[in-house]
Amino acid sequence: SKWQNILYRGVASLTVGGGLCAIPFKQVDNLSHDSLIKRAASLVTDSSTTFLSRTTLALIDAITEYSKAVQTLIALQRRYLQSLGKLTPAEEDSIWQVIIGQRSEVSDRQDECKRFESTWVTAVKLCETAAEAAYTSGAEHASITVRTNIQVAQSRVEEAQKLSMDTDKKLAEAKVMEVERMASLQNNSDEEEVPEAYLRED
Repeated sequence: SKWQNILYRGVASLTVGGGLCAIPFKQVDNLSHDSLIKRAASLVTDSSTTFLSRTTLALIDAITEYSKAVQTLIALQRRYLQSLGKLTPAEEDSIWQVIIGQRSEVSDRQDECKRFESTWVTAVKLCETAAEAAYTSGAEHASITVRTNIQVAQSRVEEAQKLSMDTDKKLAEAKVMEVERMASLQNNSDEEEVPEAYLRED
């Protein structure tokens, strides 16, 4: 009827004007609701996949930088221990100050990893929801694609996390060696002074 056509056109205009549908107005009469929903579902999977891609890259970069910071800290601490008794107090203090700064860098990088990991987990959940929505809407291809992207992202992050875990393990091993070295130095020479702050974790 005339009034029914006016009503449908009004709803279509509101939908397009409100930004709830990316389909041009002239195509509304030519596409079924199912087609429009499928297309909208595909747009959702595309945008959520982009979000996942960005957060995955950010998390991997953060983990990589954290691992580098830890490796640098390990090298500095070993150098410090090797230099005990060989350098002047001023030189030893200089190295120690660098170690303090590097520990702060490691802490900052670790916080960054946690922040990006939280966002990444949210992105994965968003993609899973988008995949389910696409599947129930009949957009099977879009659903399969986004699920594949989730698997790829998870695989890449797992590889980066293994690197981080290996680095943390090396740091723990280095810490044990350092404690043993400190004990040996203190036993061999009561006059050997080792900054108390060095033994702190912060």
